[in-house]
Amino acid sequence: MNIYEELRADHDIQRTLIDLLVKTEGDSEGREELFAKVKTALDSHAMAEERHFYVPLIESDLVQEKARHSIAEHKELDDLVEALETTDRSSPAWLVTARTLKDRLLHHLAEEEHEVFQLSGKVLTETQKQRLASAYRREMNDAG
Repeated sequence: MNIYEELRADHDIQRTLIDLLVKTEGDSEGREELFAKVKTALDSHAMAEERHFYVPLIESDLVQEKARHSIAEHKELDDLVEALETTDRSSPAWLVTARTLKDRLLHHLAEEEHEVFQLSGKVLTETQKQRLASAYRREMNDAG
C-alpha cells in the first residue's frame, strides 16, 4: 500500500466514528466510549501523519503551503477535542461543539484527499510513497 491508501483507510475510520459520536445522547456510556475512540484516532493519526507525510512535504515549495495549512488544521481539531473534554457531556453545548468538530474534520479530510494528495503526488516518488506508508502504519500500530 502507498501512503495515500493508508491515510484514506484511517480517514474512513474517523468519518465513521465522528458520525456515530454526533448521534449519541446525553452523558451516556456510549458517548464517553465513542469520544475516547475519536480522540485517540485523531491524536495518533495527526502525529503519525505529520511525521510521515507532512514533514517530507514541507521541503517542497509546491506543497509547503498546503502542508502547513493541514498541520494548522490539526491544531484546530485538537482545540475542539479539548473543548469537548472540558464541557459537560450532557449539556447542549457539548453536542454543538461535537458537530463543529465533525464539520471541521470532514472539511480537513476532504481537503487533504482532494488537494494535498494530488499535489504531493507530483513531489513523491512511488518508492517514497510506499516507504512513508510503511513508516506511518508502523507508528499507528505502535500507538494502537
